[in-house]
Amino acid sequence: MKKTLVFAAVAAGMTALSTGVQAQDCTTKIGAALPTSVDWGRPIAEVAQFAVDQVNEAGGVGGCAIEMVLRDTQVDPKVGVDAAKALVDLEGVKVLLGAVSSGVSMPILSSVTVPSGVMQMSCCSSSTAFTRLAEEGKTKGLWFRTFATTAVQSAMGAKVAADKGWKSVAILYKNDDWGQDMAKLIAADFAAAGVEVTVSVAINDAQPSYRAEVTEALGSQPEALYLALYPTEGTSAVREWLSLGGTQNMILANSLKSDEFRDNVGLQYLGGALGTDTASPRVESADAFKAAYQAKFGSEPNGPGLANSYDAAIIALLAMEAAGKDASGADIAAAVSKVTDPNGTAVTADAAGFKSAKTTLAEGGTVMYQGATGNVRFDVNGDVSAPAVVWKFTDSGTEEVEYLSLTEVDAFIASLK
Repeated sequence: MKKTLVFAAVAAGMTALSTGVQAQDCTTKIGAALPTSVDWGRPIAEVAQFAVDQVNEAGGVGGCAIEMVLRDTQVDPKVGVDAAKALVDLEGVKVLLGAVSSGVSMPILSSVTVPSGVMQMSCCSSSTAFTRLAEEGKTKGLWFRTFATTAVQSAMGAKVAADKGWKSVAILYKNDDWGQDMAKLIAADFAAAGVEVTVSVAINDAQPSYRAEVTEALGSQPEALYLALYPTEGTSAVREWLSLGGTQNMILANSLKSDEFRDNVGLQYLGGALGTDTASPRVESADAFKAAYQAKFGSEPNGPGLANSYDAAIIALLAMEAAGKDASGADIAAAVSKVTDPNGTAVTADAAGFKSAKTTLAEGGTVMYQGATGNVRFDVNGDVSAPAVVWKFTDSGTEEVEYLSLTEVDAFIASLK
């Protein structure tokens, strides 16, 4: 069943009045296709709404309040496409935030946003297939993502295995665009790092058991297990793995960086597990976002994609401001470069920063958005680069084990080529 949540601009307008900002007398809608029916997806949607609230506090976009119309993708490609079609065809949005998983974002891009001329900004889809599409001109410049490609996670996984001295690894991967991409990259990167991939096994959705797949992986006698899965199937697969005597030496993709996965598997069984993720740079803007998030939600932004979701929303809204009223999706996409210009006026990731950006853009200038993930810069394919982190689970969430700067990440990736 589709779930639709509409965040009304009325509340945002009241907030604006309480902070001394004039309430807007018009409303502009943006769409968001995100997996709100899963535990790890709801915070991603909530932080996007937080960004919208801050923009409305700053007076909205083009003098109009922003209303984010949110539809649940259920991490299902068909549901995601239906959600995106409703947002574009029924709500008339020119900007779509989402999806999260590459397997949902890809069909939305190919069958909804590109044919309709709508800009799509994803917080979390990391498959390198999007890069190839952009290089072939098939995204028409409408696709952006604030999350680095799977190449970073794959390389960091190889580094973890090499640093731990593991000589062989089996892979369980989700059988979708993202998982297939990860499996191919992991095989190449691990081999380059001197780590044998003993077997690579696909995991399909909604199976009652993964015993056959886990038995195949276990039969290859690896020293460790790499998991490129989401929490639901990841939990089932790990339970099967451990029940059959599999090692606790595990490398986890960032998709498993969730309390849901930790709690359902049991922290006591994850003592040998290390995860990888892209990371925010050690800059003031990232620290400021963490503080603002903690003040708003009462916890640190430890879940996957939270900083990226915030930046995706703010950048999209900045681009709408730069493009002007009645701009098309293509116009808005073209304006992204005006708000992520390394030579532009620096603006912060908050209401004050957005208000400052509006002034600069109105005067014909460009801005350099300093966001939750640092100074965001897109290449010609709509991709970004990022630092990386190795993490482990704790009682309260996750804990950083190692941080690698963007320079260190690029150097390690280059060493694998």
